[in-house]
Amino acid sequence: MLDYAKGIWMARYFWVHLMMSDLRARWRRSFFGIFWSMLQPLGLTILISIVFSRIFKSSIAEYAPYILSGVIIWEYIVFNVTGGALAFVQADAYIKQTRHPLAIYTLRNVLSGMIILALAGVSLIGWVLVVMPQNFGWCWLAALSVFPLIGMIVWPWATMMAYFSARFRDLPHALGLILQAIWFVSPVYFEASVFRNGNLHVLLDYNPIYHLLQIVRAPLLHGEWPTAANYLWCLAAAFILAGVTIVVGRRAEKRVIFYL
Repeated sequence: MLDYAKGIWMARYFWVHLMMSDLRARWRRSFFGIFWSMLQPLGLTILISIVFSRIFKSSIAEYAPYILSGVIIWEYIVFNVTGGALAFVQADAYIKQTRHPLAIYTLRNVLSGMIILALAGVSLIGWVLVVMPQNFGWCWLAALSVFPLIGMIVWPWATMMAYFSARFRDLPHALGLILQAIWFVSPVYFEASVFRNGNLHVLLDYNPIYHLLQIVRAPLLHGEWPTAANYLWCLAAAFILAGVTIVVGRRAEKRVIFYL
């Protein structure tokens, strides 16, 4: 395991180059460029908030930050998990010519997506400062911890999907349905009170997605520090996914090239 980690570090110039190439390709010949990372989630948030605020009889100004925080976190997860499922297939030319650890091909997506997540987070912070300035405080520093935590969760998850997808090419298509089911039972757009009022506490208390969202929402939207349970659930999810991925990787790492 230590040798594998050293291999990833030794290949750092290669996967950093791949990451930067992905970002340049994403914004090449675009008039707004990196600003699309803020404009796109903002536009989607406004459209969703107009409808949902009427359904739940909430103020758009206060409900929109809740939606926006869910949008940017969920889009990051979907981008990496679905993109990770295709990571080895799309990098088959590199894999056939080099002997770098395969996890670098999902790491490139995790890191490039992290930059997009940070840019989208600027729009969330700006909105909250305008409509909820009373929430500003030292607890906002806790929201920064979402970056390492979400990376620790998504990287092994995406890598595991990449191993399976190299062998079973139907997996990327099935992931759309699986992620849709996870979204449906998570408070991404729906407020947590909707689940609790429906006696669906289990979908919150035992859902790592909820706790991950709370690390952002508690400080920014409520002016509170995230709870220890929020961090414990996120860390538990990260360690479980990492453990499973390590076991899968040991069995599948050398076989991937034959599946490609």
